[in-house]
Amino acid sequence: MRPLLFVLASVLIASAADRRNLECPNTDTHVTFQAPASLEKWEQRKQQLRLQILSAAGLLPLPAKTPLQPLVYDRLDRDGYSIEKVAIETRPGYWLGGNLYRPKGKAGKFPAVLHPHGHWNYGRLENQQLCSTPTLAINLARHGFVVFAYDMVGYNDTAQTTHDFSSPEYQLWGFTPLGLQLWNSIRALDFVASLPDVDAAKLAVTGASGGGTQDFLLTAVDPRVAVSAPVNMVSGIMQGGCVCENAPGLRVGTNNIEIAAMTAPRPMLMVAATGDWTRNVPREEFPAVRKLYELYGKANLVENVQFDAPHNYNKDSRQAVYSFLRKHLRPEEPEFQEKGVNVESLQDMLVFYGRSRPDHARSFSQLFDEWKAEAAKMQQSATPAELKQRLALLFEAAGPSPALGDPIPYKFVDGKGPAVLYLHPDGIAAAEASPHFQKLKADGRAILLIDAFQTGSAKAARDRSHRHFLTFNRSDSAARVQDVQAALHWLGAKRPAETLEVAAERDAQWWALFGAATTTVPVRFNVAPIAFKVSDEDLAKVFFVPGLQRAGGVEAAAKILKVSGR
Repeated sequence: MRPLLFVLASVLIASAADRRNLECPNTDTHVTFQAPASLEKWEQRKQQLRLQILSAAGLLPLPAKTPLQPLVYDRLDRDGYSIEKVAIETRPGYWLGGNLYRPKGKAGKFPAVLHPHGHWNYGRLENQQLCSTPTLAINLARHGFVVFAYDMVGYNDTAQTTHDFSSPEYQLWGFTPLGLQLWNSIRALDFVASLPDVDAAKLAVTGASGGGTQDFLLTAVDPRVAVSAPVNMVSGIMQGGCVCENAPGLRVGTNNIEIAAMTAPRPMLMVAATGDWTRNVPREEFPAVRKLYELYGKANLVENVQFDAPHNYNKDSRQAVYSFLRKHLRPEEPEFQEKGVNVESLQDMLVFYGRSRPDHARSFSQLFDEWKAEAAKMQQSATPAELKQRLALLFEAAGPSPALGDPIPYKFVDGKGPAVLYLHPDGIAAAEASPHFQKLKADGRAILLIDAFQTGSAKAARDRSHRHFLTFNRSDSAARVQDVQAALHWLGAKRPAETLEVAAERDAQWWALFGAATTTVPVRFNVAPIAFKVSDEDLAKVFFVPGLQRAGGVEAAAKILKVSGR
């Protein structure tokens, strides 16, 4: 008979309803934002949000900034301004197209305004009552602003990818339209800051709709943006409907209001309309953001205007932006009203109309291959601590972290150390029937079993039908890693003097590997040598976690744990 200490003492704890099944937000879920109690808490939160945005965009760490090699063609000299066709090489062989509007007849260095466009049919060349990029840019240029209006991916000159592409493989590598667009915006900021007639301390961004999303994402991650004016996009009732505004992990536990609030304490104008999803801004979103500015003592630097109009960047909205930019970036310029403009023909504004891209321009497949190769190279030079941070970002919970018993069912068998967390892909009952478990039990070991997310008794309905589900919710595989982390913390608190072991069968090895690699508890990974080289197709089937390959994948986890592979 075993000593009393090693007698089986198992207790099955029934889980509470799992929030990860019950609460599956999407682009149209009504969300709110509440400023934290202190500026210190907000600054910590802001730094974490910046990492989350960059991770979701596939830009953590940021890629190397290669030479932009600007192509500048066909300057048009007009009354008070000039226009040039410009393409910049934001990645090797990948070209971002746009138009550069410059003041004429004025001296000195000028503020610069980036203008990403929304989902208008003609992109940066749209010219109609509800939106006219040429009118905006020309009026600003006439009054002393340099304006760079540039394409979203898949529009006009920037057509080496489509605008709407997505697949599990691309998501594993963080290769998304949102990520490419955000990188293009960062490089566009590099471009305008490098111009000899631009004051690099006075850089602004303004865009409407999808361009508004680019506006506040860029402002959130790049401190060089001095002034922001997102139009018809900061909303608590719609978070952006296009794949270019949604990447897996982007809004897990956050939303566009909080992301836009990261502008603080820099000046921001929130432009809204009564006829779209910004209809509540004066009553909900703006007061919430203003409270954050109050933490800085800068409530006067955030403003809101709303117009009785449908979704737009119309004359009223543009006029409000002119006034705001002038006030904060060019106060010496008198107030001015928008004037009509002569709009150039489309072919006279396109960089690659009648002109080929340079010979080294990449195809879509080449861009993806190089994206993967670049990511792999960056991870090889990373330290274990850096890899751990990048992997951990992929598994963070949206709200309170799951815990044993709430909602994770578990059984604990007391015994001698070192204690082991034993994982089975079919849960507790299957684990107890396993010869491996029976051997541990016969040896008198302390063993913890769990029904990880969507396994065993934890199986439950989960609505994954929304196209952008993964923007707001972790995948099932990522949720299982959260449960492994919680189990290890519970076991570590119970056995604080031990280095815990993690053992697993079949596909549970993946949860075990990444749970062990991202926990803060001392742990030894006790699994047979793992397969370092796993195809994207196989990984998507057995352990689908968006961004995993971009963050280093299996090799990164193995490097952290110092385990061998095959």
